Amino acid sequence: MFFLIIAFSLLSLPISQNSPIEWLDTLFIATSAVSTTGLITAQPGVDYSFFGQLVILLIIQIGGIGYMTFGSFILVALKAKMSKDSLKTSLEMSKREFAFPKDFKPSTFVKKVVLFTLIVECIGAVLLAIIFTQNGESAPIWSAIFHSVSAFCTAGFSLMTTSFQSYQGHLAVNIIISALSLLGAIGFIVMVDVWDVVKNPKSTPQFSTTIILKITFALLLGGTLFIGFTDDSFNHLPTLERWMTVFFQVMTASTTVGFNTFNVANMHIASVFVMFFLMLFGASPSGTGGGLKSTTLAALIAIVRSTLKRRKLVSFNGKRLPLHKLQLAASSFILAFAISFIAVTILLITEEAPLSWILFEVLSAIGTVGLTMGLTTELSDIGKLIIMLMMFMGRVGILTFGVFLSLREENEDKDDQKEEELVL
Repeated sequence: MFFLIIAFSLLSLPISQNSPIEWLDTLFIATSAVSTTGLITAQPGVDYSFFGQLVILLIIQIGGIGYMTFGSFILVALKAKMSKDSLKTSLEMSKREFAFPKDFKPSTFVKKVVLFTLIVECIGAVLLAIIFTQNGESAPIWSAIFHSVSAFCTAGFSLMTTSFQSYQGHLAVNIIISALSLLGAIGFIVMVDVWDVVKNPKSTPQFSTTIILKITFALLLGGTLFIGFTDDSFNHLPTLERWMTVFFQVMTASTTVGFNTFNVANMHIASVFVMFFLMLFGASPSGTGGGLKSTTLAALIAIVRSTLKRRKLVSFNGKRLPLHKLQLAASSFILAFAISFIAVTILLITEEAPLSWILFEVLSAIGTVGLTMGLTTELSDIGKLIIMLMMFMGRVGILTFGVFLSLREENEDKDDQKEEELVL
């Protein structure tokens, strides 16, 4: 909330705007930047000055690093109702909760996060600057820096009015943006773990790292093959460009980066339906994406599989999953479903748009994706407020938001409580 107030205040200054922008649109952009979503009701590259663009970029950078670095500690603090004296205990809890290495040190980890972020973003900016210069882009160096940071932080903000549609067939741009987005989305902890395995091939990756990589690969491959073989919207493109464009759309939904090289509104409804799923579950813990996580999907799959096989214990990939992890996954999914249902219902009343457009907008917001079928700029004032709330909850975390609302309720974890059978 603190960064939202700062972002709104700075973006409201005349020096930030090329032309007067309504306060609600400014608040919408500020919320989108703080949540690293990318949904916009004003064009950053047109309606905002260099100073305004710089403010957006800094907020995105802070959000991308800050939320993913400290988000786990915030969740643990809320769950444990942490006091000042319990900080050390909370840190120890977070190590167990999120499968950090035993020798994990917060200060060292933060340095690795910042260093990794800057190195990746600098490489991406240099490569994009070369390409943008060759293609005659306005202010190519600044544009390259902005898009590199936006891609790595999976923010989806672009200085181009049509995102990357003009680079639909440009192989290098597709590869660079995809690499930046994937590196940011799969998570800092995963990348550090992978790097340790690369340095020491005899070591084995963390269990969570294996799951995240498997789920991410499965979503990317499955989504690309399905859309590529079933959607006629891409058939007019040459073979290589068609598959590259399809992959980019799947990648941008799965990583929640929100860039696009193809107009989503022109895609087949079946492809849009698949993207609903990708936007909701594509991100990973400790990454820069929001919404539900790939590990949540893994836990839900494990629950269903164990239930169908009538197993008392729930396992995934040969490892038993603890009850509290399963409760977190199920609770997150149910809360996300309930909140999305309420938001869609309200927007069906306030907005004049097809159900598919409204549902896509809500899932894009709660997943902090930033893709739209064209509804964002047509939203009513009430619609903008609803989408802003969705972006905020998607960034903070659905379960965190729910836990925060229920902090004052009495603890019902009593050993002497009688269990009751529930018919299902």
